[in-house]
Amino acid sequence: MNDYNWIWQTILIFYGGRILLRLGGRKSISQMTITQVVVMIGIGSLLIQPIAGEDTLQTLAVGLLIILLMIITEFLEMKFDILETISTGKARIIIENGELNIINLRKLRMSVDRLETRLRQSGISSIEDVQCATIEVSGQLGYELKENKKPMTKEDFKTLMGEIAQIKMQIG
Repeated sequence: MNDYNWIWQTILIFYGGRILLRLGGRKSISQMTITQVVVMIGIGSLLIQPIAGEDTLQTLAVGLLIILLMIITEFLEMKFDILETISTGKARIIIENGELNIINLRKLRMSVDRLETRLRQSGISSIEDVQCATIEVSGQLGYELKENKKPMTKEDFKTLMGEIAQIKMQIG
């Protein structure tokens, strides 16, 4: 019977690991903070140990402790801005009024070519079209287009159609 303990351990580790990772959050890797990535990698490494001969329940307890530490850390980061800044950083402005912020690009170790690629992937053909752009803590590109480069909204269209209707009434 002892020869098949690894099967039960594997089942327990699989479902226990799923619960631990679920407690950790639903974000994809690209949306995770550095702390969350470290914790998830640690949990992954930890979960394989029982199969290699370590104690299963102790392993799951250590995983739970790591998740709890992550949750406490994230709570403290929400309460104290300085901890968030130290731990995960802040978004960095890389474009202001259509002009590159080269200093911040260098701090992010991002080339102008990589930035232009990300802008094109977002449907922006020129840096000059951007009022403000940031690289968020998650690594995502956030941007606001200049007023004359923003796409038309339904509200803009309705306003325009209303003005056209008024002009038609004045003419006709």
